Amino acid sequence: MKLFILAGELSGDKLGAALMSGLKALCPDVTFVGVGGPAMMTEGLVSLFPMDELSVMGIAEVLPRYRALKRRLHQAAQRVLDDPPDALITIDSPDFSLRLAKLVKAKSDIKTIHYVAPSVWAWRPGRAAKMARHVDHVLALLPFEPPYMEAAGMTCDFVGHPVVTDPVATDQEVAAFRADSGIGDAPLLLALPGSRRSEVNRLAPVFGEAVDRVAKAVPDLHVVLPAAEPVAGDVRSMACAWSTQVTVLDAASDPNGTRRKAAFKAADVALAASGTVSLELAANATPMVIAYDMNWLSWQIMSRLAKIDTVTLVNLVADATPIPEFLGPRCTPSLIADALVHVLSNDAAKAKQVTAMAETMTALGQGDEPPGMRAARSVLRALERGV
Repeated sequence: MKLFILAGELSGDKLGAALMSGLKALCPDVTFVGVGGPAMMTEGLVSLFPMDELSVMGIAEVLPRYRALKRRLHQAAQRVLDDPPDALITIDSPDFSLRLAKLVKAKSDIKTIHYVAPSVWAWRPGRAAKMARHVDHVLALLPFEPPYMEAAGMTCDFVGHPVVTDPVATDQEVAAFRADSGIGDAPLLLALPGSRRSEVNRLAPVFGEAVDRVAKAVPDLHVVLPAAEPVAGDVRSMACAWSTQVTVLDAASDPNGTRRKAAFKAADVALAASGTVSLELAANATPMVIAYDMNWLSWQIMSRLAKIDTVTLVNLVADATPIPEFLGPRCTPSLIADALVHVLSNDAAKAKQVTAMAETMTALGQGDEPPGMRAARSVLRALERGV
């Protein structure tokens, strides 16, 4: 069996690697070609081009790179058509992925599978019907998503969210991290400005000022800043511009991710960009505040299309809103800092968050078969029945 598999960002790379591992266990003769990052390449993928060329989000952010992205789109499509696989599997990055599926379907009958259902329950519900013209089968991360996909004419399986299998630091590892970092029993704030260069650069000044304000209100505060590999340099530069002293964790200082894992569990509160990192924090029962901003034009368009009043997955899955959000015009240092100080000092607020986090982990498949294996079984079943 031969599969073309494409991911456009780190979260997709993680999903792709787990799916590839599951497929290799179930179908040892499977081979892969496509586009992916370090995790997928570890599983045997030779990437056609660097995955981070696709890691861009927002209408205004995409425009300057439109021609380069279009070239990569046609390069990937031609590779699929020149050497037809048993299926094209695209992972998240819907703007690029679904355009690729459209080009492939226009010139072939290759089966197309998309991993991560688009959030049609949140905004632009018409995307499901458009997607169904080019996609045969969908792998969903959230339990309430299959009916939306099936109503549009695609088959869909809920396969669980990979966060439920992420390793969590032990109490001993947490204690060692605090001791080795000179934190001791002091309050620890985890700052997570994102994994895309565009969002890190946009959020850096806001996060920095917010953290500085919290540090003034909590004098013994320690701040740890994990840096995703593609943006490690940007994060280090950002941290140098902050008034508060920050411990940066990147691949150079934490090659095995051991300290990052411990930091997530050790933190008393986190300030995070909107995204799947909120689920990683939830898996560690770490209270959080979510903040996100984007280009003015992108915000105006997206805010008008939204069907929900929260973007944090824990709030959505738990059907409650214990986690404060500061989005768009409300993504300001003063509002964010006030919320962080409140969470740090309010046990009741922390308890509400922790309860919602536990409910979310159960709903996302904690305790069931690993999502990568469930996704692999779903892919093979879909291909066996001809999708």
